[in-house]
Amino acid sequence: MRSIVKTLYTKIILIVALLLTCFGNAWATHNRAGEITYVQLSDLTFEITITTYTYTLSYADRDELEVEWGDNSTSVAPRNSYVFLPNYYKRNIYKTTHTYPGPGVYKIVVQDPNRNADVINIPNSVNVVFSITTTLIVNPSIGRNSTPVLLNPPYDKAARGHVFIHNPGAYDPDGDSLSYALTTCTREDGKPIENYTLPPATEYIRVDALTGDLVWRTPRDTGAYNVAMEIQEWRYGKKIGVVVRDIQINVYDTDNKPPVIGPLSSRCVEAGSVVDFLVSATDPNNDLLRLSSTSGIYSLDPCRATFTKVDSVEGFYSSRFRWETCYEAVRNQPYDIIIKADDYNSDQNLSDIDNFQIKVLGPSPVLTGLSPAGKFMRLEWNDYGTDAIMGFNIYRREGSSSFTPDTCMPGIPASAGYEKVGYIEGNSTVSYLDTNSGEGLEFNKEYSYRITAVFKNLAESKASNELVSSLVSGIPLITNVSVRSTSATNGSIVIRWRRPDRLDTIPAPGPWEYIISRADGVTGTNYTRIRTISTSTLNETSHVDTLINTVDRGYIYRIELYNNTPGNRFLIGEPGYASSLYLTANPGDRKVRFVISRNVPWVNTRYDFFRLNRTTMAYDSIGTSNILEFTDTGLVNGTEYCYMVRSTGGYASAGMPGNLLNFSQRTCVIPVDNEAPCQPAITVTSQCDSLYNNVRWSITDQDCLDDVAGYNIYYKLLTEEPMSLLTVINDRNTFSYKHYPGEIVSGCYAVSAFDEMGNESLKSVMICVDSCNFYEIPNVFTPNGDDINDWLRAKTSGLVEKVDFKLFNRYGVLIFQTDEPRINWDGTYNGKIVSPGVYFYQCDVFERRITGLEQFHLSGFVHVITEKGATVTRPDY
Repeated sequence: MRSIVKTLYTKIILIVALLLTCFGNAWATHNRAGEITYVQLSDLTFEITITTYTYTLSYADRDELEVEWGDNSTSVAPRNSYVFLPNYYKRNIYKTTHTYPGPGVYKIVVQDPNRNADVINIPNSVNVVFSITTTLIVNPSIGRNSTPVLLNPPYDKAARGHVFIHNPGAYDPDGDSLSYALTTCTREDGKPIENYTLPPATEYIRVDALTGDLVWRTPRDTGAYNVAMEIQEWRYGKKIGVVVRDIQINVYDTDNKPPVIGPLSSRCVEAGSVVDFLVSATDPNNDLLRLSSTSGIYSLDPCRATFTKVDSVEGFYSSRFRWETCYEAVRNQPYDIIIKADDYNSDQNLSDIDNFQIKVLGPSPVLTGLSPAGKFMRLEWNDYGTDAIMGFNIYRREGSSSFTPDTCMPGIPASAGYEKVGYIEGNSTVSYLDTNSGEGLEFNKEYSYRITAVFKNLAESKASNELVSSLVSGIPLITNVSVRSTSATNGSIVIRWRRPDRLDTIPAPGPWEYIISRADGVTGTNYTRIRTISTSTLNETSHVDTLINTVDRGYIYRIELYNNTPGNRFLIGEPGYASSLYLTANPGDRKVRFVISRNVPWVNTRYDFFRLNRTTMAYDSIGTSNILEFTDTGLVNGTEYCYMVRSTGGYASAGMPGNLLNFSQRTCVIPVDNEAPCQPAITVTSQCDSLYNNVRWSITDQDCLDDVAGYNIYYKLLTEEPMSLLTVINDRNTFSYKHYPGEIVSGCYAVSAFDEMGNESLKSVMICVDSCNFYEIPNVFTPNGDDINDWLRAKTSGLVEKVDFKLFNRYGVLIFQTDEPRINWDGTYNGKIVSPGVYFYQCDVFERRITGLEQFHLSGFVHVITEKGATVTRPDY
């Protein structure tokens, strides 16, 4: 009876063990695919979504997964939802948030020991951890970023001998560029699986870098295979993130043939147009079919696309794709649309995948007007009609262009010869004044313009139509604003202009008025009318402005031309503006520095400087400059000099006035020595034996040296102390100084030069020298009571504040220890003289340096020579 019970018990144990083994394998084999995506919530906070695809017949079922964030921290992500898919797949969604410590590149890893068993291209796959990774970059310079969303789940079957295609259906909500590449599946910690190989193919297995199509042409063997695909994000030419999708593909033998989707074509459309067409699929086996489509545009507000069933019979299925596009859909990247056909076969269900792209462009703005406005050009266009834009880019080129915008080309390419010359904000803006950055355009040149609308995501619309125009001299051109006399109360300036030579007299038949206004300063804006000239011939072209202060300021003038026909008075074109030359003189040591101020519509190419000759009382030319600065040197301090400057220039366009000469006011100035000498160069060396530091300096420029009267030498003992004056040397030809700071020869030095007027140069670069490092422990001493070398004493410079000295015998026993810098060991241990021999020491020395207390280490041997029974008496010092 006991034997029967024992046999029965053994069988039960075996059955339980077998069941546990089965359950264990089921528990350990469930992960088929997955990826990690994220949404950026704030500068450093992200919400991640972990999507896993698991085998529904497995007992393994994770309610939560651990996330490694890449910043040495982990947390748990709970499962938020799940849904059952065809082919025994279950999609699990886990979500959690994390805040990173700062900018950086972080690799997010999620791993699970339960990878499917018997994956052919992963050796011993059941024991290889399943892991998925995503690379997250926190970089304020690229702005916030969220990963693409993978809309197409990876549950399709493959048939041996038939092409297999999978596309993740990646949609980037930020509109970033995407590229795709195969990569190696990963194991624990997101590391590549050793000896991993791509699935074997009769021709190839590869991924299209642009469309994301994973094409396996064709599976050679049946079984389960895993591949991994990188979805790479790009912005402004830089990679800003990588999502890896791990995919399991199961290959079967079957007589079924996959369905075939009809031809699809990509296209470019303008916002507001409708894309509407039929998509169809057929099946070679006449199986029932289903068409589906995935894309971000099916959830794009406010213009969602639709994909609706039209017809379905055995072996045929059709659907209608319709998208009424909107301005909000405009972006730089095209939209990817995935079409998928699934058949229903009693053997194995197979599928076909195809895709196409739609790029939505902003329509071309319509330029309606281009007219000269003085030396500027005014553009006008129709209202763009949407608040999806934030402004307009303005493009200009010289001469007309043969550029014709392509139907799929946003913006204006550089090859068209246009230059972006401006941007104006506002979605309802309809005009722009091109001032050429305030410099004005050139007369008699032909200018072509186009504009583009700029959307809130920085995408540009298609280019507008082209308008061409040129500036014409239908307004008075100022040619002279020249100072005639210099006085604080009775100064005068002559203003001349050229008569308008291309005035259209049909709208402006005359008579006319010149109105001359003046503002203080060469950039003044507060104009006062100083004269009105009524004319029927326009030949009055000059005015002398008198009784003004030309000593203390320059002036800017405005000339307006009005049509003064009774009942039809209006301003013709834009006013002309030009200022006088104003010369500012700044006295220096035996020199005067000049700065010229002017604000004129022509280009000055030369400035001639003149100085009053006290003998002839005429102004002699002393030099020329092509910039707004000049220095007159070699002068005598304390002597008055008087100057004026003459400009030479002209309008750049052919046929326009040239060789325009204008004079500044006359200004007088007295050079004075208000400049410090040159900064000396310095070196410092220490003489440890003599306890002094040798400070040397030099001034290599002889002109600088001639200005020197002496030198100030500055010193501080420690780097954290302020500099103080050490000594003054009243000899320009002395270039060294010996400083005896005492026992401590450390410190920091700087030298400045001064002149006879007390002007002091900048201090030289500070040079610091440290005290001579001197601490020495004797290696022999004789504690025998003869008062000669009875004590072990260190030699020190006096900078050592303390030591940690330890002395050991040959057995490692601590014999003596002290913190006294001199050590002062009498050779005893426990009150008795130690035995003669060699003793080993370790000593940490703490010494005051210019940067504070520093530590260094010494080690060595001490030979003790003594006699039995000797005693040592401590000296009085």
